Amino acid sequence: MTAMLTEEQVLIKETAAAFAADRLRPHAAEWDETKHFPIDVIRSAAELGLGGIYAREDVGGSGLTRLDAVLVFEELSKGCISTAAFLSIHNMCTWMVDTFGGDDLRRQWAPRLTSMELVASYCLTEPGAGSDAASLRTRAVRDGDNYVINGAKAFISGAGTSDIYLVMARTGEDGARGVSTFIVEKGTKGLSFGANERKMGWNSQPTRQVAFDDVRIPARQRVGAEGHGFRFAMAGLDGGRLNIAACSLGGMQEALDRALQYTRERRQFGQAIAEFQATQFKLADMETECQAARSMLYNAARLLDAKDPSATRWCAMAKRFVTDTGSKVANDALQLHGGYGYLSDYGVERIVRDLRVHQILEGTNEVMRVIVSRDMLRQ
Repeated sequence: MTAMLTEEQVLIKETAAAFAADRLRPHAAEWDETKHFPIDVIRSAAELGLGGIYAREDVGGSGLTRLDAVLVFEELSKGCISTAAFLSIHNMCTWMVDTFGGDDLRRQWAPRLTSMELVASYCLTEPGAGSDAASLRTRAVRDGDNYVINGAKAFISGAGTSDIYLVMARTGEDGARGVSTFIVEKGTKGLSFGANERKMGWNSQPTRQVAFDDVRIPARQRVGAEGHGFRFAMAGLDGGRLNIAACSLGGMQEALDRALQYTRERRQFGQAIAEFQATQFKLADMETECQAARSMLYNAARLLDAKDPSATRWCAMAKRFVTDTGSKVANDALQLHGGYGYLSDYGVERIVRDLRVHQILEGTNEVMRVIVSRDMLRQ
């Protein structure tokens, strides 16, 4: 697929791969085991322009394309899926502020996000509003020049450590049209965080509930107009789905590479297990699935860059296919390792654990099927 990329894209890919090799891969197992959030390493990614990959250049962004971002997250996730995924969330928040914020707001906040002076978390999901995100109950009530926010958000990556929270809250009627978007700073009175959730994977980033108890913020921290927040959130998720699919793609490629090396070295019955036809067939299927996922993802990114009317459908299809395929390929890689694949020393079981949640977040893969089928039937 490299032959289909521009020279600049090849350089972007190589730069991200070098960062992953130097700063992520050597520490990924330890971060997973100790549940360490490497915020210093994450902030250092801004030196490469990775704090605002597709934010505009006048606020310090890199001004790259969605395909460029996919290349970045694919490479970063080969080093550490969990850390790469958090960086993708920060980038989604940065883009939303840069794209939908008024000029004063974006100039106040976006440069500090692209430089990663501030790290951001995305707050949409609630304890009672997951797939049915438009039913969210967190409410922001206008009070003069302020809003007062009450409610709770669940499964928030980076919560407790991130500097700002991009919060979707209800300002009007029930449903999608009554939702607005706000920036809430850490340290604001009434903002608190739950315990770090004990999770199957993604252990290098904290996941907590975020609670709002009469949190008062200036009205100027509303992003865009009242009632437009859900549309902003959904627009952010088109790119977010590509990013998380890219993290699955990088993870599955890393798992495949490890399996290929292991099967060449592991000997049973007097020969390397790579010499057995059953192993060869399995490797061939894994490579085919990986390349098919890459083709679909790159195509979806190009359509989003082109603002093609079918882009949302393609983003949903790519997210569903690539994340499902990523989990399958990683599990196959574990199987090829036999009992050793179940041990943390070989790194494959961590890939399996980290990839599993990709089929749930940024919209479950069942919801992706709803998006695709509705768009098909609408034609």
